[in-house]
Amino acid sequence: MNYRNLFVQLAAGVSLLGLTILLCELTSIDLWIQDRFYLSEAARWVIDKHDTFLRLLFYTGPKRVLSVLVVLSLVAVMSSGKIPLAHKHKAGIWIVLISTVLTVALVGFLKGITHVPCPSQLTLYGGSYPYSTFWMPTLSSGQAAHARCFPAGHASGGFALLSLAFLFQRRAYRWIGFGVGMGLGWALGVYKMAIGDHFLSHTLVTMCLSWIISVVVAMTVYRVSRGRSPGAVAQISRSP
Repeated sequence: MNYRNLFVQLAAGVSLLGLTILLCELTSIDLWIQDRFYLSEAARWVIDKHDTFLRLLFYTGPKRVLSVLVVLSLVAVMSSGKIPLAHKHKAGIWIVLISTVLTVALVGFLKGITHVPCPSQLTLYGGSYPYSTFWMPTLSSGQAAHARCFPAGHASGGFALLSLAFLFQRRAYRWIGFGVGMGLGWALGVYKMAIGDHFLSHTLVTMCLSWIISVVVAMTVYRVSRGRSPGAVAQISRSP
């Protein structure tokens, strides 16, 4: 992987982010998809958010695993001088660690300033808020203070692991890392949509932001690592 490849990925991520925002703001696709998750006759979501097993599987469990991963990554970079395997993948571990922290922090920050309500808060689905989006806010100041659903915070933990694509040097392993992040991100994102916490656009924007952050962090780490190209860094990492 070289810088040209990274710039292409960055441009693709930014373009997809812009297209996602335009598509979801200018069409009713969010509502159309969310209607599929809402059982109007029973006035409830297709998945009960209080289901203990599903909550452990898709909410509390992944959060704990992500916390452990961050701690293990930190320990690995701190002990890379003593552990050959950690030394070999030191640049990649830094990328995963920084990307994960930045992604979760940025999404949490945006949730606090965009003031977009959850689907379950809308009158359309039994709540008391009008439909409101990022570009077309319709909430009163009192309602806005309680609207914190854009982008998708929980899914950001899964999508942050897209950075695993930069942990390995072999192309096949990079794709596996990318697949893990994409699979986990969408599993958490769809779960939150099915319990009425997020629209599709919230999850898509989180996915794009996570990938953009991972690419930017990778470019920065590669640059800082002795000021050499990604390929040179990988070569350095393979050196005894």
